[in-house]
Amino acid sequence: MTRPLHRVISGMRISGNNHDLWDSQMKDKTEKEDLDRNRHRYLSLKFPFRVLLPDSNSPSKYGSSENGFASDPFSIGTPRSRNKFTLLLLKLSLVVILVLALTGSFWWTISISTSSRGQILHNYRRLQEQLVSDLWDIGELSLGSSRLKDVEFCSQESENYVPCFNVTENLALGFSDGNENDRHCGQGSRQNCLLLPPVNYRIPLRWPTGRDVIWVSNVKITAQEVLSSGSLTKRMMMLDEEQISFRSSSMFDGVEDYSHQIAEMIGLRNESNFIQAGVRTILDIGCGYGSFGAHLFPKQLLTMCIANYEASGSQVQLTLERGLPAIIGSFSSKQLPYPSLSFDMLHCAWCSIDWDQKDGIFLIEVDRVLRPGGYFVWTSPLTNARNKENLKRWNFVRDFAENICWEMLSQQDETVIWKKTTKRNCYGSRKPGSGPSICSRGHDVESPYYRPLQACIAGTQSRRWIPIEERRTWPSRSQLSKSELAIHGLHSEELAEESENWRTAVHNYWSLLSPLIFSDHPKRPGDEDPSPPYNMLRNVLDMNAYFGGFNSALLEAGKSVWVMNVVPTTGPNYLPLILDRGFVGVLHDWCEAFPTYPRTYDLVHAAGLLSLESGQQRRCTMLDIFTEVDRVLRPEGWVIIHDAAPLIELARALTTRLKWDARVVEIESNSDERLLICQKPFFKRQAS
Repeated sequence: MTRPLHRVISGMRISGNNHDLWDSQMKDKTEKEDLDRNRHRYLSLKFPFRVLLPDSNSPSKYGSSENGFASDPFSIGTPRSRNKFTLLLLKLSLVVILVLALTGSFWWTISISTSSRGQILHNYRRLQEQLVSDLWDIGELSLGSSRLKDVEFCSQESENYVPCFNVTENLALGFSDGNENDRHCGQGSRQNCLLLPPVNYRIPLRWPTGRDVIWVSNVKITAQEVLSSGSLTKRMMMLDEEQISFRSSSMFDGVEDYSHQIAEMIGLRNESNFIQAGVRTILDIGCGYGSFGAHLFPKQLLTMCIANYEASGSQVQLTLERGLPAIIGSFSSKQLPYPSLSFDMLHCAWCSIDWDQKDGIFLIEVDRVLRPGGYFVWTSPLTNARNKENLKRWNFVRDFAENICWEMLSQQDETVIWKKTTKRNCYGSRKPGSGPSICSRGHDVESPYYRPLQACIAGTQSRRWIPIEERRTWPSRSQLSKSELAIHGLHSEELAEESENWRTAVHNYWSLLSPLIFSDHPKRPGDEDPSPPYNMLRNVLDMNAYFGGFNSALLEAGKSVWVMNVVPTTGPNYLPLILDRGFVGVLHDWCEAFPTYPRTYDLVHAAGLLSLESGQQRRCTMLDIFTEVDRVLRPEGWVIIHDAAPLIELARALTTRLKWDARVVEIESNSDERLLICQKPFFKRQAS
């Protein structure tokens, strides 16, 4: 199993002058010399042998005779006797060497232990991995000085650009029936330039104030889009000249009453009891602007918003701007990038999805990602249908839900709640032909990345089929039981060791960031002194999340953040484990753009990602990955990269081209690895 690069960081030393920590004007010559020294050191370790060849122009040590042969100071007897003696000596030498070689090989073979073999194989793999890393480095640097130019800024038209979501282009390519809203990452979808923020962009307000008030200039939305919205959560907002406010009394009363109604329909006293009922993670489909999740967050409920790409008035963009989890996604043709049995509740309030279309395949996808005993909450005027056409559609949804073993718990006003069965044998007890069949093992996979929607019921054969009432309640859920860890092939000692490593790493991260935050972010007029420094960070993106240990350590340390745990498709799939721990995350290929809007994360973290990607067949460069990080990172946002020293040195050279302030931090307990701490400057676009 691949182990993460996050061993305990017992000591750190910042390379360079500590009095000028964020000097981004280091000389290119110095950087190149440092990189060359690192490369020479690694190559010399890998190839410790030298073949010494004689120089044909140098005279012989022993002189030369007239016929051109070197005179031999050890000559004995006549030439004939000397030749016979030499041949005999050679034969004896060959016999002795052969005997010694065979004897040594025999004793070495029988004496080598299993652990020694494992160490040899481990070292061999490390040599292979290092060789691939070096080849990647050489490929990056061999493109010449043209690649060393600073990355230019994009045009103003691209300030809200999201690659892979070009609806106009998709329609021109023939995509229709909702497929035009899907991701289509072609060769021309990536822009190799840096996005500048809008002219009047402002740093978001600190959490929790930023949850209820955002700057209008930071998002792309018009007053008409606010006023014409039909969604409950979209209507609960106030727009003025500079701000969008979600703090009106009618908004709080509306969401609180709505959430309280849902809890009562399930059979709970109020929404504070969701945790006791086994609910921790909620997928909010077409979330409006995130008010449902914002209301539930203080109650330890984590709501992930998912909605279609929208060029303006985006639900996802505004939700992220409020400091709440959100991602661009579509139900139209592809499965969601989550394994089966991922969420405790799915919520859809006026989410504009026609659940009765395509023979109920969208409801099958809901069933796939819903855990046993989980809830599907649907609020729509269709549930109170009166005309014949709408009544037919409502009857289809109700009957289909029954055929996939959902129990209707309650219906009030326009809201209906179903509960997914906890019994696998329910599907086998249905009448023949009364519902979709159960997926075969070949169609029921844990890595649904770009997979078409399946018209069969998934998850029934998974060892993760555990009813939500039988799981530990939050926050105990984050530390899985021995039996749950065994499902993922782990031991409790492994998770405990990883958790301890991350606690130490997070402590050291913050010991580095705290003085930098307070020196680079002096108290603004009218602000109170900031409390230690989690209030500067809210949205965190972990690009290579492993078991979710970074997320867990941040919460244990009392940081008021949420983490998007990304599991790269090029590595082991730990996403089921992360979701079972009560966190949120997604599968993603980092050679493609991440499905989010620009300037949506305060901190981007990557441990071991460069090593992981360097071991793959190259489809993109390190610069491609870094420009994507720059796109999703907010101005004054932070980047922390932990990886092998040669890759960190290469990454450090790239940060200069991206105009980031950066410093390499040496890890005293591990000379093979480094930290790279970066901050993205706030470049302002001039008003035209």
